[in-house]
Amino acid sequence: MNADADADTGMSGDAAAGMGTAADANTGGSADTDGGAGLVTDEPADADWPDISGDTALTIKVPEADPLVRAGFPAHVTVLYPFVHESRIDAATHRELAGLFAGHDAFTLTFESFGRYPGVLYLDPWPHGPVTALTKDLTRRWPEAVPYRGIFGAGLAPHLTIANHEGPATQEAAYDALQAELAPALPLSCSVEAVQLIAWDGRRWQDRTAYRLGARRLTTRAAAPPDV
Repeated sequence: MNADADADTGMSGDAAAGMGTAADANTGGSADTDGGAGLVTDEPADADWPDISGDTALTIKVPEADPLVRAGFPAHVTVLYPFVHESRIDAATHRELAGLFAGHDAFTLTFESFGRYPGVLYLDPWPHGPVTALTKDLTRRWPEAVPYRGIFGAGLAPHLTIANHEGPATQEAAYDALQAELAPALPLSCSVEAVQLIAWDGRRWQDRTAYRLGARRLTTRAAAPPDV
């Protein structure tokens, strides 16, 4: 592990369970249509995925949104949770991860609208495509790393959890008020240049390694031939 990459993420206890999604959501379930057929946008009733010591995940940090988050953990968009157990991550795995992420261009996420799961208020990161492309490449290489342990089928649509403290019976009024309070801060933009590997140590999530994405590719128009 990178000795410089074990800083505390600030995620601890049940607040970080499920990497920012609501473990006590109550809903039926529906499909997302943006770049991820089968991705669920609503979470099933009483979802439960207890974090296991040694669990890992790959996330995108969004510090620009930290002041908006009321959920008790840093703002992030999950790329893949859980990844493989930390005991399986060796130098070869780090090299593969570094190569995989370097093959994807850095990109920008914009957050300009809210969404809701039962009990959850979140920001919708746009576009979804670059995030779901990362997830697909990771699960293609490590098919045993099933998003959200398979609880939500193909997985959840990308999202940034703002609050998850209200139940379905109280969320409308509470989240209407919170959304009105936070709306003036939107839109937010985040330049995504790295994906962070984090690990659950049995008590809290810890940063491990940041993998850089590739340089943005700029397209330029070919110069016209000089007049002769």
